[in-house]
Formats: sequence, structure tokens, C-alpha cells
Amino acid sequence: MNKKTYPVPAPMTEEEHQKAMKRNLWTYPIGTVGRDMIYQLFTNYILTFALFTRELSAAQLAAITGIMIGARIFDAFNDPIMGNIIESTRTRWGKFKPWLLAGILSTSLVVIYIFNTRLTGWPFIIAFGICYFLYSITYTMNDISYWGMAPSLGRDANSRNEFTARATLFAGIGATLATVAIPALTAGSGTIGGNAQTAYGILAIAICVFAPLCLCVTIFGVKEDLSYQAEERPKVSFRTILSTIFGNRQLVIAALIFLLQQIGNQIIMGGVGSTYIYFEFGYNGGLYSIFTIVGMAATAVLMVGYPAISRKIDRKPLMTIMMIVSSVGYVLLLVSGLILPAASTVKFAGITIGYMLANFGSYCFYLVMMISIFNTVEYNELTRGFRGEGIITSLRPFITKVASAVIVGITTLTYVSCGVLHYTNQISAYEQQSNQGKIDAAAKTAAIDAVVREVGNGQKTGLLLVMSIVPFLFMLLAYLLYERKYRLDETTYRQICDVIERRKTKAEAEGLTEAEYIRKYGNEAEQIPGLRQ
Repeated sequence: MNKKTYPVPAPMTEEEHQKAMKRNLWTYPIGTVGRDMIYQLFTNYILTFALFTRELSAAQLAAITGIMIGARIFDAFNDPIMGNIIESTRTRWGKFKPWLLAGILSTSLVVIYIFNTRLTGWPFIIAFGICYFLYSITYTMNDISYWGMAPSLGRDANSRNEFTARATLFAGIGATLATVAIPALTAGSGTIGGNAQTAYGILAIAICVFAPLCLCVTIFGVKEDLSYQAEERPKVSFRTILSTIFGNRQLVIAALIFLLQQIGNQIIMGGVGSTYIYFEFGYNGGLYSIFTIVGMAATAVLMVGYPAISRKIDRKPLMTIMMIVSSVGYVLLLVSGLILPAASTVKFAGITIGYMLANFGSYCFYLVMMISIFNTVEYNELTRGFRGEGIITSLRPFITKVASAVIVGITTLTYVSCGVLHYTNQISAYEQQSNQGKIDAAAKTAAIDAVVREVGNGQKTGLLLVMSIVPFLFMLLAYLLYERKYRLDETTYRQICDVIERRKTKAEAEGLTEAEYIRKYGNEAEQIPGLRQ
């Protein structure tokens, strides 16, 4: 047992826990609003920023793609290691809050720099690479510690559903604010400063000041049960990370399902959607903002109502319903884009409503899989005698980052095959001339409009196919895998929790830890019917 240099409080009583729950249900989720604005800015718009503010050669675009994919491979080691480091952290403020603060401050500095640099050509690519890898480290500190805190705040499945739904609601608010404001203020008549370079720089500063302020609500407002500080620090080792992840079969399955879902869900927002809207309906960020507002509006129902829905409909039947809803949405999006009159209002309405339906189903899938990953914490405790929250929850941001790397690859391949660079380089040239004061805003707008009119039907159809058929196929694969391989449904999860509680009582009576009890008597997983299938 390690010596402590700070007082370790006794476990919360049930009354104290319920009081903290009411407070934490507000102070915990508010912190993610600004975080998710940063995430949207960097993850979904960094490639768009590069495309529409820099003239890129094919080699430079390939370098950017390689950097983004390479950073995600780096995260394959960085995320779980960070999760294990958090698990071993012991301070008077707990194991999560110090990393929340360090992560958000360092992330803000990195993001402000890359969106405000005036470097071009290969010097820009080098700076991009350095900042991208730094972002991978700094945002990981914050993201893993934030989501790792969620399972520790609730003592049962219902409270966990509440925290997850409330946090994703506020994350959705942040994401929506960013996806509405960024295109509206960086392209078209509403561009801040008259050009995309200036606009992105100002937005980056504003968002990166706002995000730490939001997170202060969580850092200073959340009340944790810090009695875990009395436990011995787990040793940080790569072997522990691997054994925790790959020794948890349900976690591996949930991670694969979540990866497939995230790839499908991010394709439209990863750049293909905005480029298609710009090419089909004009270089107007406000129009793309409408597309995203309507497309994400239906998810507000899930953000608010998921806890109530989850009490009435089990997850597997709910997933079937949402698979049908998403399928209808993708079909509507594709058919509207192919057969309705070009650049018409009815065509825009059709693809927007189609995206809304598809996103509704996909977002519900996201909520289900978030909880499904969290629930493998108890599965880990059942089979191995320890929870491993930090390591297990580190997979969620890691999977999201891996998915975004795959999205970059798909997006780049789409751009190259559809000849997108030919048009975006011309737009970037006019944006740079405006930034340098060589042409005024009106001349820039007229010149860009002329470039967009040159885009052929083949290019636009190619983008449409990628943003409709490809996401549908990824979601279908994820759904089939979830139906056939994921075992931790509501009944099985309750049975796992019951077995754990009984075992804790027996272990305490014998003066054993859970891990020691398992080594002596076995993990009792065979007592649970759902795990014997």
C-alpha cells in the first residue's frame, strides 16, 4: 500500500451519493460543450481548412493524409497508455481532474497556433504534422479523463444512462454550435474578415478560450467519491493495457462495432458532405450550416429522451428500429441527389431530410455503443477482479480517432478520384488573394462562383455516392455484429452486477480482494446464462 500525503475520504453514504448525483448531472456535462467544439473544429474542419486556404499539390495532400493516419496509429499506443496512467494517478483532486485541466489548456494552444499560422507550401505541411501529433497527445489527456469519469459517477445502470445521455446531449450542443458556426463564418457572404484564413483564425481563438471556461464547471463543480484513493496504485505497464483490452472479449467486440459505426457516421461530416454542398449548391457556408442544423436536429430527441427510451425499449430491439430509420434516410439522400433537379430547393430539402433520418439512427447507435463499452467495466470486474475504467474508457476516444483516420483516407481517395483538388486549389488561390488585400470580397465571391459552376456532374455524383452508400454499408456491418456477438444486454448486465455484489461480500468475509477470490474460486461467469451462449 502506497503512503498518502493527502487525506483519503471515507466512501460516500447513499444520501451523500444522491446529493452529489443531482449536482453532477449538471456540472459534469456542461464541461464538454467547449471540448466538443474544439474536437469538431480540428477533426472535421482541419482538412477543409487546408484545402480551402492553401494551394496543395497531390504530394502535399498525400503528406497531410499520411500525417493524419500516422497520428492515429501513434494513438493506438498513446490512448491506452494514457488510460493506464490515469488509473494510477492519485492526488487530492482525484485521478481525473488534473488531466482534464492539463489537457484542455495544452490542446487550446496547439489549435490556436495551427489555425492562425500564415505558413504555406511544405513549411505549412511540417507545422501541420507537428501540431497534429501534439494534438493527439494533448486532447487524449483531456478526453480519456473526461469520459473515464462517467462510469465512476454512477452506481447503477440507470444513473450511468443518465450521465451518458446528459453528457452526449451537451457534447451534441457543442458539436452543433461548431458545425453551424464554422461553415457559416468561413465560406460565403458571412465570412469573418472577408476570407477563410482570417475567419478560421478568429474562430479558433474564440473556441479555445471558451472550452477551458466550460471545463472549469466540471473541474470545480463535480463531486467525486474519492475513496478509491485508498487503493494501491496499479502498475503502469503495456502488458496490463493489452491484457485488460484483449482479455475482455466483450470489450473487443464492442470496440469493433463502435469503430464501424464511427466510420460510417463521420463520412459526411468529415469533409465530403461540405464539398458536395459547395459544388452542388454554391460556395455558401450558410447553406451547409442549414444542412447540418436540420440533419442534427432530430438527434436532440435522443439527447434528451434516451434515458426514458432505454427504460421502455431494450437496446437490441431499439437498434433494429434505428437501422431501418437510417436505411430510409440514406436511400432518400441518394435518390434525391440523383433524380431531383440540379441545385434546386427541393433537391436540397430531400438530401437534408435524408441526412436527418440517417443521422438520427446513427446517433442512437452511438449512444447504445457508448453505454455498451462502459458496461464492459463490470464484465472486466466479473472475469478479472478489477474494473479498469481508465483503460477501458480510453478505447472510446481511441476508436473515434482511428475512425477519423480512416475517414481521412476515404475522403482523400474520394477527392483524388473525383478531381476535387483542381477546383479547391483555384478557390484557395482566390482566398489567399483576398487575405493579402489583392482583391475585394465581391471579386473573390464572383471568381469562386465561376469555379464552382465548372464542376461536372461526374464529380458531384461521385461525392454523393460516397456520402450515402458507404456510410450505409458500415452501419449495416456494425448492426449485424452487434446483433450476433454482443452479449451484455440489460438482463445479462444486471446478472453480472448481482454476481459481483455477492462475491464482494464473500471476499470481504474471507479477507480477500476480488482478484484473489477469483484465483481461489473462479470468476463465476458460468452462472450467467447470457455469457454461456
